[in-house]
Amino acid sequence: MSLSIGIVGLPNVGKSTLFNALTNNNILAANYPFATIEPNTGIVPVPDERLQKLADMYASKKIVPATVTFVDIAGLVRGASQGEGLGNQFLSHIREVSAVCQVVRAFHNDDIVHVHARVDPREDIDIVNTELILADIQTVEKRLLSLKKQAKAERNTAECRTR
Repeated sequence: MSLSIGIVGLPNVGKSTLFNALTNNNILAANYPFATIEPNTGIVPVPDERLQKLADMYASKKIVPATVTFVDIAGLVRGASQGEGLGNQFLSHIREVSAVCQVVRAFHNDDIVHVHARVDPREDIDIVNTELILADIQTVEKRLLSLKKQAKAERNTAECRTR
């Protein structure tokens, strides 16, 4: 099992820049919202000096290091759970990762556009957290509806058998 980490945050906060630094990639990191549409993926080996020692001890022919997969996910905006921005597309990508790393802008620079035209890290964190919670609620509600339908069908089948 490998670890995958989704890099999330509002548009233009540095997600792609962080992704490039972590993965030694050179994907587009642009000064406009939604420069990233489809997620970018980079796989990075986890350095572990013990691997070579173990390989020598057990005469291993191949050394396979553990890896971390980083996923640069498109910017999230207020209302994403209701379809704003890339909405459900973003949320489907986030469900596929093991962990989430939220990037938050905490600097002022008039040359870099902020999606809300002002820098407020606390509010930005609240927006992302709220959208993730709302997406989780939607997932649970859909699952409950599916389970209710399944239970009803099973109950009907059981009733037919007892007749």
